[in-house]
Amino acid sequence: MELDGEPAGHRLRPDAPDQRDIDVYRALSADIASGVAVVSARWRNRDYAATVSGFLSVSYDPPTMLVSLFEESRICDAVASSGTWALSLLAARHQGTANWLASPGNPVEGLLNQVPYRRGPATGAAVIGGAPAWFELRTTAVHPAATHLLIVGAVLAMGRDAPGAESADPLIHFASSYQRLGR
Repeated sequence: MELDGEPAGHRLRPDAPDQRDIDVYRALSADIASGVAVVSARWRNRDYAATVSGFLSVSYDPPTMLVSLFEESRICDAVASSGTWALSLLAARHQGTANWLASPGNPVEGLLNQVPYRRGPATGAAVIGGAPAWFELRTTAVHPAATHLLIVGAVLAMGRDAPGAESADPLIHFASSYQRLGR
């Protein structure tokens, strides 16, 4: 692979990356395919939610997950402060929801007015309607990482809201845009 006519590799400056390093990293990391989900929290009688693609299953025993959130975002404050949160995986049909909850400057009041959701049984956080899988979590650890916080949570409840055919059609983020898995 060439990067703007350069050989395949790009070496970062050891002291601190410059703008070119950041741009090359952004271009290359866009080729990491990942699932798309909504993380949500109920804090101070208000709903918070945002689209995320930085999440993973950490352990099956005990069931544990991790989400990466921009430290200066409202959702990060809500998740870190509330101590409980939900993660709803999105199906391809949820692209509009993903776009809406990824938009900067969303209103605090009425954020979920146009999003189909229900309350999770363990935390009361919003669970997106028709989610191929959803998880409710209690925060067990928070780790700073560059501009983000890695929030680890123990699973309190989980389930599936989508019919079988929709579960097989997840929303994927790849090459800086939403894609379908292509089944």
